Amino acid sequence: MYKFACIAVFIMFSVPASRAQQSVAPDTGHLDFKQFGLLAIQDNGRRKPIDTFARQTLIQLTGRSTYTDKAGRHWTPNDFLLSTVLETRDWKEEPMVLVSFGKLKEELGLEKTQRRFSFAQLSGAAALPQIANEARERKRAEKSLDRVQQEALSVSDRLALFARVMDGSALLIVPSPKNETDPWVPPVPLAAVSYYNESQWEAVEPPLQEMMAAYHDADSFKFNRSANQLREKLRVLAPSIYPTESSLRLEYFYNHFEGFYRGIWLYGIAFLTLLISHLRKRRRVLGNLGVAIALVALAFHGTGIVLRCLIAGRPPVTNMYESIIWVSFAASFFGMIFFARYRTPIYLLASLPATLVALLLVHQMPIAMPASIDPLVPVLRDNFWLTIHVLTITLSYAAFLLACAFGHILLFRYARNPRGARADAPMHFWLYRVLQLGVLLLAAGTILGGVWANYSWGRFWGWDPKETWALIALLCYITTLHGRLAGWWTEFGLVVASVVCFLAVLMAWYGVNFVLGKGLHSYGFGIGGETYVGTFVIADLLFVAFATWRYRSSKRSPITREEPVAAAVSAAD
Repeated sequence: MYKFACIAVFIMFSVPASRAQQSVAPDTGHLDFKQFGLLAIQDNGRRKPIDTFARQTLIQLTGRSTYTDKAGRHWTPNDFLLSTVLETRDWKEEPMVLVSFGKLKEELGLEKTQRRFSFAQLSGAAALPQIANEARERKRAEKSLDRVQQEALSVSDRLALFARVMDGSALLIVPSPKNETDPWVPPVPLAAVSYYNESQWEAVEPPLQEMMAAYHDADSFKFNRSANQLREKLRVLAPSIYPTESSLRLEYFYNHFEGFYRGIWLYGIAFLTLLISHLRKRRRVLGNLGVAIALVALAFHGTGIVLRCLIAGRPPVTNMYESIIWVSFAASFFGMIFFARYRTPIYLLASLPATLVALLLVHQMPIAMPASIDPLVPVLRDNFWLTIHVLTITLSYAAFLLACAFGHILLFRYARNPRGARADAPMHFWLYRVLQLGVLLLAAGTILGGVWANYSWGRFWGWDPKETWALIALLCYITTLHGRLAGWWTEFGLVVASVVCFLAVLMAWYGVNFVLGKGLHSYGFGIGGETYVGTFVIADLLFVAFATWRYRSSKRSPITREEPVAAAVSAAD
């Protein structure tokens, strides 16, 4: 059907397409794509603005939210989508499909230093379908895949998506007339005739043709007017199925609000301001300014989360991207609460860079941690348990992230001045309080997870990798608190444990889903980021070892230049 649909599209737009191909591609960069972006499309089991689909498509293909071609022209997602569908330029020869894994490039005979390749080049690589087919067979047999096979599947999926966009079959903007779950179809008569009669479709064709012609002519006024009319005509076809105008505009606003990206800048500025204030004698003005900027950053961050909740209709904690933006927000929120309670900026100096690094991580890794809002798997569709269990667990991660950041500050102080750090009792007391909060939340979340598992899977505990590592993390932190209370180790031991024990949280949070890739919690699985995480773990352990060496060295040589009198008295005694 799609082959005939593509022929119909070609016939429908043969005049403008021919004109575009005979000359230079139209300069459509100045067009306002808002009205076009508000058109609804069905994709991946969800109805959403075509603006969202265009963004996700460009990110999946290139790893970036915008694209600059070989000629230096900057393409926004909507502009790229329309140009690809209407073939205003030869996109098959544009090197834009991401291939990031070096070993896969070797097997495909591609240049190792190059990251993006053309559709034509990858389609001509005979080894790619062989590796991808073998990976699919292993996946159906529930066998593990190596990294080359995983990457081959990802590249194969990118090529399939690119092909669907180029032939128009991905443009599912004509709604089904009765059921929300029925498939939508492309805007061509042959496809639409299965749902609507000729008179109904005749009302849709004029604004559709005018919109495409206006795009070819780069006529902004006609383009916006016809896109708006097309959306109205499509809504008339199935008013109960087509998304409401408010829901489309809400998601479009969320896409362009970019609260998390703005938060990155604000968190960075707030941290630098507070750091300068902390190092200088006159702290009040700069300190108040830093706190105010941090509050604005939290407001942008929190607004982005609220908008995402309204769009998805659920808490934002069902994949790695959502959990990171939520945990990072909660870490800074806890930091602000502890700052208000103890009136010390050290909590903000710990939480703000942790949140900044987390947001930078998800911003720079859109392939490994996609920001798409996808439908829930069946086990997560009970929003009560999703809200209670998952939010409690992730809040404990936030508390431990804050404790880890706090521990790094204390380790830095131990490495720089072991005596001064050892004598700072309030700092150790504040760290102890954060660890107590994290243990309380993780214990409650683990128990609630068992209750949900009994409700969903018929057993309270099954030693699933996710469950096991959550228990390991809980036992690590309980041992840390109990050991300090029992006198097994000093304040320095508590500081080291706050950093080292977070590696267990990292394994439960990231490692189970991205490294092990096994268990009933399959809705969180993914690939990528192992290099970043491994580098962080190694560097962190080296830092802990250096701080430990400095601490033990200071204990072996207790006499300092500042204590000559005390040393002499001690020697005389």
